[in-house]
Amino acid sequence: MTARLFLRVAATEAKKRLSYRVDFWLQACVVFLVEAMLAWFVWQAVFVESGRDRIAGLDFHGAVLYQVTAILTTKLVRGSEFSDQVSDDIYTGGYSRYLLYPVPYFGFKYAAQLGAQTPNALQFVVFGTLAPIVISSATIAVTPAGVLMAVPSLLVANVLYYVMSLALQGVAFWADNVWSLMVAQRLLSAVLGGAMFPLAILPDGARRVFDALPFRYLFADPIETLLGRRDAGAWAIGLAIAGGWIVVFAFLGHVVFRRGRRAYAGVGI
Repeated sequence: MTARLFLRVAATEAKKRLSYRVDFWLQACVVFLVEAMLAWFVWQAVFVESGRDRIAGLDFHGAVLYQVTAILTTKLVRGSEFSDQVSDDIYTGGYSRYLLYPVPYFGFKYAAQLGAQTPNALQFVVFGTLAPIVISSATIAVTPAGVLMAVPSLLVANVLYYVMSLALQGVAFWADNVWSLMVAQRLLSAVLGGAMFPLAILPDGARRVFDALPFRYLFADPIETLLGRRDAGAWAIGLAIAGGWIVVFAFLGHVVFRRGRRAYAGVGI
């Protein structure tokens, strides 16, 4: 797949997602405000009940800022509607036309998925710029260096979530519905990846186990990098480990699809 075609597919999908700008921004602002307020009140209750000034090395405002960043990062990494597209192609028979296209299926789908992330990227930039200004914290320092390091971390996390999803959605070659698998992926990745709470609150033993799993490199690593809580060495090691998991899941997805095509009839529903 050429770079020109990749960019054209991504641009076409981005235009589709930005067609209704007013409606998009109204929903985005309202939803984000509700989620941010919820994070504020939840962490306020946690700090009041614990009677502590800091939890996991974060003060109250730092914990709220972490949660707000997690909300934006989660949308940017996993997207909104991609989770069922591949399995729907298989179930409805739409996968057949991609077998005839002179482009790789995985690359075409990732280009479309990346273009669909444009609204989430805009939200991340706008709300992510405002959040540290509105919610200042003595335990978090957002620096230009942290922002620059966070960009490749977010891109790698997006690719990792994509290849993880492909391996699961390939089960649609043998099952009519893989929705439960996708829900399980979203839930497990959020809990084990640090999207619902900072992984630093866990005991050392549990944290070492979580560090060995791929989930923390979806959310916790980009969030902590952006908020200045990871040095350059830890950041580079995290990228290398995430890259290794990408290779593992890409290989697994390739095996699942290669075997699944043998059972694929292409008749649809």
